[in-house]
Amino acid sequence: MVVDFVDDLRNNAKLGCYMSKKMTFAEKVLQFYDKLSYASFDVPTGFKIINPFNGNHKDLVKKIMTQFYQKYYNDVHPRRLILGSSPSRRASGVTGIPFEDTKHLSEMGIFIDKFYVTKSSSGFLYDVMREYGGCEKFYTDFYMNFAHPLGIIKIHSKGNEVNFNYYEDKKLQAILYPFIISTLRAQIDFGIDTSVCYCIGSGGNYSFLSNINEKHHFFDEIIPLEHPRFIMQYHSKDKVKFMDKYLNALHNSELK
Repeated sequence: MVVDFVDDLRNNAKLGCYMSKKMTFAEKVLQFYDKLSYASFDVPTGFKIINPFNGNHKDLVKKIMTQFYQKYYNDVHPRRLILGSSPSRRASGVTGIPFEDTKHLSEMGIFIDKFYVTKSSSGFLYDVMREYGGCEKFYTDFYMNFAHPLGIIKIHSKGNEVNFNYYEDKKLQAILYPFIISTLRAQIDFGIDTSVCYCIGSGGNYSFLSNINEKHHFFDEIIPLEHPRFIMQYHSKDKVKFMDKYLNALHNSELK
């Protein structure tokens, strides 16, 4: 089960401790992630949660995140939400920035000298951002995160670790469900336009988000988009077609 964190997050949201209307979007995000640093879990044997906000590089992660969010979110504009499933252990599971790797962060002027990570999925999204009008315009309109905002690892019998999705194991999903619901509610309170949510992943992640949306009515509509990793690994020759699909979806849903 999630230890202490869910009730604490829910109570803080109710009290408005860190969701003050006077706070910028960036300040709300950064305080949310400060809260995540205290999250702990009792997960089934063979699984591990990656929490870069209390790991060995937590000070560097905090520095990266502060630079990023103050650069692109230092305002009070509403944004639409884009949700993946959970962070990769070697990309945003390291940097703390959803769908961003160190290569693209350095191109934004955010330099990281402790580690170097580049992913084809973040490269695809970066190309989408460029075609949309650039990072500044994209991040002015959108906020990206994950249904489960911490990385999940499955440990095989020989000790090798692989990325894992919260929806692939029903027991694990049941344990993480309260955390997913509470963190989603907290992020909507940042100032999210709930008329539409974009789901990265048209399979299990979309199915799960659609089901919880039927129950909790978070969004008027959820639009599924194929995962960039799936696109680049299996359909790279059709990259332009998938980019057009992303761009059409992002352009066709206007902010309230």
